[in-house]
Amino acid sequence: MPSSHGLYAITSQSIDTNALLAWAAAIIDGGAVWLQYRDKGTDHDLRFAQARALATLCRRHDVRFIVNDDVDLAQSSGADGVHLGEHDPAIGDARQVLGADSIIGVSCYDDSQRAIDLAAAGADYLAFGAFFPSGTKPGARRASPTLLTQARSLDRPLVAIGGITPDNGGELVRAGADLLAVIGGLAVAPDQARMAARLYSGLFHALPSEPDTE
Repeated sequence: MPSSHGLYAITSQSIDTNALLAWAAAIIDGGAVWLQYRDKGTDHDLRFAQARALATLCRRHDVRFIVNDDVDLAQSSGADGVHLGEHDPAIGDARQVLGADSIIGVSCYDDSQRAIDLAAAGADYLAFGAFFPSGTKPGARRASPTLLTQARSLDRPLVAIGGITPDNGGELVRAGADLLAVIGGLAVAPDQARMAARLYSGLFHALPSEPDTE
């Protein structure tokens, strides 16, 4: 069973399929446990080919594979699920296409009430952010780490996103993040991406153990 704790890597730009697969293999080797395909391009054949190839790679390594925004692409490529933002299809509509066993994650931004509502609607994980200034989305709403702590009661995996680095990510893990979603912090070059993935993954192994109360 793939882990729900660790690095949730997100593709950052449209690149050659071979280069994309080399990058994905490197970040998986570096410890990534989830991978999201995020491509806003209009070349549908290329997006399908890349998503399908990534789905196969992730399945081989027992890594969760998620498609950003596009429910139909998630279904046709064999992805484990889809990630939905506020302007994307409703959870129920996505569930009808993808099936009961699919993973449907949602962006909650800085809104705790949205998280409560979407958890009740059947979201499988809740993503909050941006926690830090983000080069990918410079104008993104800013979230506080306290949102993660408060959302633990919703009993869903919690994803933190937005400007996360190996230096600041530990704060979010301690606040309650199960997964750190990273885009810009993972270089395109495979060797550098692998090294960065290991640093992010290491944040989850560096947590202090629970105190012995017996």
